[in-house]
Amino acid sequence: MNRNKIINRIYDYGVALYLVSAIVMLIIPIPALLMDVLLSFDMALSFAILFTAMFVTEVLDMSFFPSILLFTTIFRIALNVSSTRLILTTGNPGQVIETFGNFVGGGDLIVGIIVYIIIIIVQFVVINKGSERVAEVTARFTLDAMPGKQMAIDADLNTGAIDDKEARRRREKIQEEASFFGSMDGASKYVKGDAAAGLIITGVNIIGGIAMGMLRQGMDINAAMNKYTILTIGDGLVSSIPSLLISLATGILVTKGSKESDFGHVLISQLFGMPKVLYLVGTVIAALGIMTPLPTVIYVGIGICFIVSARVTQGTIETTKVQEAATTEETKAEEIRQPENVNSLLQVDPIELEFGYGIIPLADVNQGGDLLDRVVMIRRQVALELGTVVPIIRLRDNIQLNPNQYIIKIKGIQISEGEILFDHYMAMNPGHVEDEITGIPTFEPSFHLPAIWITEGQRERAESLGYTVVDPPSIIATHLTEVIREHISELLTRQDVQNLVNNLKDNNQALVDELVPKLMSLGEIEKVLQNLLKEGISIRDLVTIFETLADYAPTTHDTDILTEYVRQSLKRAISNKYFTSGETTSVVTLDPKLEQDIMGSVKQTETGAYLTLDPDRTKAILKSVGSETRKLEDAGKNPIVMTSPIVRMYFKRMTEDYYKDLIVISYNEVEPNIELQSVGMVTA
Repeated sequence: MNRNKIINRIYDYGVALYLVSAIVMLIIPIPALLMDVLLSFDMALSFAILFTAMFVTEVLDMSFFPSILLFTTIFRIALNVSSTRLILTTGNPGQVIETFGNFVGGGDLIVGIIVYIIIIIVQFVVINKGSERVAEVTARFTLDAMPGKQMAIDADLNTGAIDDKEARRRREKIQEEASFFGSMDGASKYVKGDAAAGLIITGVNIIGGIAMGMLRQGMDINAAMNKYTILTIGDGLVSSIPSLLISLATGILVTKGSKESDFGHVLISQLFGMPKVLYLVGTVIAALGIMTPLPTVIYVGIGICFIVSARVTQGTIETTKVQEAATTEETKAEEIRQPENVNSLLQVDPIELEFGYGIIPLADVNQGGDLLDRVVMIRRQVALELGTVVPIIRLRDNIQLNPNQYIIKIKGIQISEGEILFDHYMAMNPGHVEDEITGIPTFEPSFHLPAIWITEGQRERAESLGYTVVDPPSIIATHLTEVIREHISELLTRQDVQNLVNNLKDNNQALVDELVPKLMSLGEIEKVLQNLLKEGISIRDLVTIFETLADYAPTTHDTDILTEYVRQSLKRAISNKYFTSGETTSVVTLDPKLEQDIMGSVKQTETGAYLTLDPDRTKAILKSVGSETRKLEDAGKNPIVMTSPIVRMYFKRMTEDYYKDLIVISYNEVEPNIELQSVGMVTA
């Protein structure tokens, strides 16, 4: 066992002993000497808590403060019970209590009672009540502010201001703050109850002490009252002072908020950091000492101290400004002399959205823009649809673009672009609207459909006629979503695959251990997942995917063939995506002879398989595909081509560069209850 574990175990036993001793004191009488030790320890502990609350840089450094309040309250009540037992049974509760009763109380019954009442009033009415109210309000506002803070973190994450690790740390901190202030709201009641209990115990002790002195020890009422009341006041004072310190620590902690700075430095600098204020205070105090009967020496002396402090503070501020200016100049000169650091220029962001200055209001939360929120929703939507995490989307303004222009980059290369009109809406005819509206002709950037820019005043009429009307942020968000879907396979990295494997491993340890890395490497799994994403197949069902790979990886390491096996295992998801149960779906099929010719032209190599079809034959096949699938597109249906399982991947590879939207599905990827109708056949 190493040293840290031993120390941690000692700490655990120490806390347990602290709590057990409180329970023991409630049951077993303790001697006066031990009472002196425990009362002294309680006061020392209270000072430690007070000074710690003052000097912690942020409240979460004392995240266990509510538990500390509970522990110290129980311990102090146990001390009260034990001291009461000693006072009533022996009349000798120890030197500490007697000293507080005689010295702090002035050895006088009336003075002791007045001092004790004042301390109780200060603690109960001022500090406890204020701390309780501040804790309640802080807890309420902290909980209300959580959604806004979460959105701010998501916005910083999507703009690239922070990374995933920092975003996770900030979210955890928000949760901890909410839990802390919520606990403090309830824990402040401990302090309030402790003060009330102390007051009640003191009253009971006085009455009981007088009764014990008169009935058991034969004292007259004056002697009994004088002895037992002073002891009781001493007991109350020695308990109230630690309780007051704890109450003060509670007030400091809940009023400090979450400011990450040194308490004393900030407090002094804020209170005495303005020379103008110190000059005025010194002048006013000195004038009062000269012009009124107030003690001249004291008031003038204090006034002079304030004026001298103002002069010193002013000199310090001026010196600091000069030093900061010199440091700034030296830093600039040093940056000019230093060789350029080009490492930061080598980083390539997976996805970037750059826009002109005219689109900035759409991304600025302070101006009411919600583009950042839409980017967050895009990442969530793609994660739900395709089962993969979209990398952070960087949003940047670019003064080299036109004011209303935006471009989308994948790995630093521009993929697509668009242009919007601010304060306008895009109206698109879904195909059945005959009435026309006036506006600026344009094309929708995602699908390149004809559209019209209209004004706010035309929006209601366009919607009533049946036009599809969208605002500029929706246009950009839709365009970005489509680009991400189209290139999501390129964005999947080995690290992403490793993260998926780690998540799956939590509940499927045996499956992951069997597959990775014994049967397949991360790179091979990445290739299979990329093949699925490339054709829009979701990889959320990783269990089924990995189960299939574990079944077939022992017989082949060809990732294309393994992909086909996985697709067949995911036939329910594929059928649900492209077909509707109970309805007949129109499709195009392949000529059986053509399928035989395709398989006959497949050549296997160490790096994979490829087709060796004659170029003229390939051209004829592609022409036939275009003419047959156009029939489906003209009817408003998806262009789906059905093939045999062994031909599917080769036919898809042949056509993907010419018909990107073509859907190629094998018969083994369709559920038995799906009804298909062939409306054409691809021949060559």
